[in-house]
Amino acid sequence: MFVWTAFVFGLFSSVHCAGMCGPIALALPGKKSASRARFFLGRILYNSGRLTTYTLAGLLIGLLGKGISIAGYQQSLSIAIGIVLLLIAVFSINPESITQKAYWMRGFYTFITKKLGGLLKNPNAFSYYSIGILNGFLPCGVVYIALLAGLAAGGVFESGLYMFVFGLGTFPMMLVLSLAGGMVQMKFHKILRKAMPFAIGFFAVLLILRGLNLGIPYISPVLGDGVEVERSCH
Repeated sequence: MFVWTAFVFGLFSSVHCAGMCGPIALALPGKKSASRARFFLGRILYNSGRLTTYTLAGLLIGLLGKGISIAGYQQSLSIAIGIVLLLIAVFSINPESITQKAYWMRGFYTFITKKLGGLLKNPNAFSYYSIGILNGFLPCGVVYIALLAGLAAGGVFESGLYMFVFGLGTFPMMLVLSLAGGMVQMKFHKILRKAMPFAIGFFAVLLILRGLNLGIPYISPVLGDGVEVERSCH
């Protein structure tokens, strides 16, 4: 799986993350007047918590992806996910709004929100890391899209790695936001939000190409028995 796409997508979509999760990052306990090292460490722990949740989600969805790969449907899955992402891009579908409206998810999100409220009042290492972990469970369209791409990775480790690298891509923006204490300029945010469908479409095309077994190194390698293999020159 082209893991580099996970980092690029994470880096690009981190502006969306700043808009959605910015209030939490800005509300983190602790003040700049306190020890600089402690203030910085708290923000590192918070973002590490998000990274942990993304990675665990990748490992879990990787179990499903591995089963599909073993069954011999990895190529079809990659193409299907690519088509789904194309539809999301073309019709500007917002996956997070769908989950937010789901009745069976409201109780879960209410529980997460209450827990976050309690942790934000306690400035300690456990709180910072826990806030990050819980933050990772909040509805986020770009995370759902990354999980779909990770599902096509074809293995537990591969999917976990994909989501870990995606999280690393979001790390710089969210760390700067939590340290600087200011939101991303709205004009810049709007520009990237308009460009987001094109980015999703790009990754959709890559996934479709990957499933077509064209023998293009790193883009569309030949898949055999759920594992990427090199096409023979003979």
